[in-house]
Amino acid sequence: MGAARDWNADVYHRVSDPQVAWAEAILERLELTGDETVLDAGCGSGRVTRLLVDRVPRGRVIAVDVSPDMVARARRELGEDADVRQSDLTELRLADGEQVDGVFSDAVFHWIADHDALFAALAAALFPGGRLSTQSGGEGNIAAIHAAVRAAATDAGLHPRFDGWPGPWNFAGPEETAQRLQAAGFVDVRCWLQPWPIVPDEPRAYLQTVCLGPHLARLEPDEHEPFLDAVMARVGERPTLDYVRLNIVARRA
Repeated sequence: MGAARDWNADVYHRVSDPQVAWAEAILERLELTGDETVLDAGCGSGRVTRLLVDRVPRGRVIAVDVSPDMVARARRELGEDADVRQSDLTELRLADGEQVDGVFSDAVFHWIADHDALFAALAAALFPGGRLSTQSGGEGNIAAIHAAVRAAATDAGLHPRFDGWPGPWNFAGPEETAQRLQAAGFVDVRCWLQPWPIVPDEPRAYLQTVCLGPHLARLEPDEHEPFLDAVMARVGERPTLDYVRLNIVARRA
């Protein structure tokens, strides 16, 4: 995954209502009975992890994130209710003899370039027969928003900062994802795209914290606000974000 992104975990915790809504659907597909050990692969601030903890009252949750800011916030949020660890998911190694019954992940995999390494690591973490249920940005995710952001960079005179920059996102399609999962040792694989447009309650804070962190990292601090002003002028005060989610359900052979 490379260097951990610098997140504002407290703001993310406040504006992450869409991620909570996605999590409910992911958890339903995980089909938990309450006594499992489950891995939250990319736990963020711990807000969504709390939903997972509530689903396994007799079980255990291991929550992992690469961001130091997110890990610190999740530890404050969850206390002793979850075992929160810092790790790159592609390099995840549980302790000897330690495996999980299920893997849950919400809005994470599109930040990871190497899905082959990701799925291999998650397969190794699962007991044979263990289930994987995830959702992340898929093919076509926020394409209109990204187009507006590119135009806004031009409006603000900042387009040279982004010329030739592909960005860190990996918005994969269902067919290639299914093939990678099968190669990593998963069976009963189902992958599908799902449009899920949202209108965030705090659009500027949401875009700044969730979507535009990689853009802002390419700018000088005094360029952040002019860039955000230009983005908001392009998308409007109550923008609809054209999310497309890549859903995954699979089982380790």
